[in-house]
Amino acid sequence: MASNVKKILSGKSKFHELLQAQVGNEFSASQQYIALAVWFDNEDLPRLASHFYKQALEERNHAMMIVQFLMDNDIAITIPGVETPINEFKSPRDLVSLALTQEQQVTDQIVALAKAAREEGDYIGEQFLQWFLKEQVEEVSSMKTLLTIMDRADGNMFYVETFLTRESVGDEGADSGAPSAAGGAL
Repeated sequence: MASNVKKILSGKSKFHELLQAQVGNEFSASQQYIALAVWFDNEDLPRLASHFYKQALEERNHAMMIVQFLMDNDIAITIPGVETPINEFKSPRDLVSLALTQEQQVTDQIVALAKAAREEGDYIGEQFLQWFLKEQVEEVSSMKTLLTIMDRADGNMFYVETFLTRESVGDEGADSGAPSAAGGAL
């Protein structure tokens, strides 16, 4: 146990390093969702655009939740730059497929974070990540559903737009158990 405390105090915690990296991952995911939203908006698909604008805000909020956790635990934080998002696509399906792949990658990242926290005996960090693990189940599921609807629509984007108007895919509303975001959630 003493070595875990030393790791945490010296800033050499693998978990804290992964958390720092995850801030960048979440901001990059937000930027990618903005690129998807703008593409749909430019194609006059307002429901798809709105869906991905909301996803972008959600990912931004996730980054800020991690930032708040780091600040609350006196862990130095550096806000990283983000990767350049993909902006060119061949079909609307490609955008949703990319979103699903992105959510699956984020799930893997959150699982790695939880594993690192557990291995280091950081029970506070492990508890913090429980909400994110639950959130990722919802995120992957909603993107799978949206991709299935895209496939069923067989290129008719108005079917997809109608579906998003009728259903609330991935929009479960505010979660009272969500961690606080630095500066407040948007």
